[in-house]
Amino acid sequence: MLPDLSPWRSSADFRLLWVQGIVAILASSMAMVALPLQIKELTDSPLAVGAMGLVELVPLVVFGLYGGALADAVDRRKVILATEAGLAVLAVLLLGNAVLATPRLWPLYVVAACVSALAGLQRPALDSLLARIVPHEQQTAAAALNAVRWQIGMIAGPAAAGLVVAYAGHGTAYALTAAGFLGSALLCLRLSPAPPAQGADKPSLRGIAEGARYAWSRPVLLGTYAVDLAAMFFAFPNTIFPFLADELDAPWALGLMYAAGSAGSVLVSLTSGWTSRVRRHGLLVVFGAAGWGLAIAAAGWFSNIWLVLLCLAAAGAGDMLSGLGRSTIWNQTIPEHLRGRLAGIEVLSYSVGPQLGQVRAGGMAGWTGTRSAFWSGGLACLASVALLSAVLPKLVTYDADTDEEALRRKAQREEIPTA
Repeated sequence: MLPDLSPWRSSADFRLLWVQGIVAILASSMAMVALPLQIKELTDSPLAVGAMGLVELVPLVVFGLYGGALADAVDRRKVILATEAGLAVLAVLLLGNAVLATPRLWPLYVVAACVSALAGLQRPALDSLLARIVPHEQQTAAAALNAVRWQIGMIAGPAAAGLVVAYAGHGTAYALTAAGFLGSALLCLRLSPAPPAQGADKPSLRGIAEGARYAWSRPVLLGTYAVDLAAMFFAFPNTIFPFLADELDAPWALGLMYAAGSAGSVLVSLTSGWTSRVRRHGLLVVFGAAGWGLAIAAAGWFSNIWLVLLCLAAAGAGDMLSGLGRSTIWNQTIPEHLRGRLAGIEVLSYSVGPQLGQVRAGGMAGWTGTRSAFWSGGLACLASVALLSAVLPKLVTYDADTDEEALRRKAQREEIPTA
């Protein structure tokens, strides 16, 4: 039941990336809390704060797709290093604006858009590097360890950031962000080079289209994207947590609502040793997403705040199981020369789904009520997962021991020594 530490023992680069990731998450958490709070203080407008999400979405999608093509064409270590350094520079710009006698509003939106663009460029390079530095049979364990890192960072980082902003101000938070990204960049310098495959093409629209055609030709991959997109669109209710807390007469529990999903994810990650023995990763994707939808629906049915929190934790656990299955399928079946572009397509699923899901949840809550927005979204998630499983049966029947693409990638991977 304990986490499988094989990737940590077998790959020095994995250890470096794991530590670098913790540093980067803690650094970004400072800005993630300080930036919207500063916009709120300057405008006292919920619309102005919400507009930051729209400012971030387009650069994330556009540069995420381009970043996927870039990751297949250049040394992935250089992409990660350059974007970490760029994020440090942007944090310095936020610091400079914060120490002005009258901080300006427009630089906050510009920097938010630039941060989103750099994140889009970096994410495919990071995601596609995992399959190269970790042995084929350890991909699920590596995904679980990365999940532990992410959840620890996302629980500790915002909590620490809130204290820093409250007691030391926005400037201190931005200074810590800059220092963290600088430290992360220095760690990246120690990574082994990750050059592109021989004969790799330059980044282009044609290359991006080639990756999309490959994804479309693989029902298993298509199923992972579609299930995740459907689950997030129909059952991502974070934006209406404050309204649910008011209806349950428990405003004190709002923070716990936001943390409950992460708590459930951490519990799965810390007891994930058994997932290394799973071969039917498509079933993990399907059952995890279905569990997410069922738990969100149940959160809308219950009136007891503690049962609601338990449901949200169960939803986080389901999402983690689905994520482990998706990550393993991607890293065990996608060809090396297309891995970056497919990771770029993944950016669409993890960014567009939650953004549109919050719009759906808010609109449904305004139309039919907060509780019904939860349970109707959860049931719609369950129905969509069932439909996609029927339409794309190869996702359900996927087996790492018999899938041709997985076996081909395993044979190729065994010819490349682990860093």
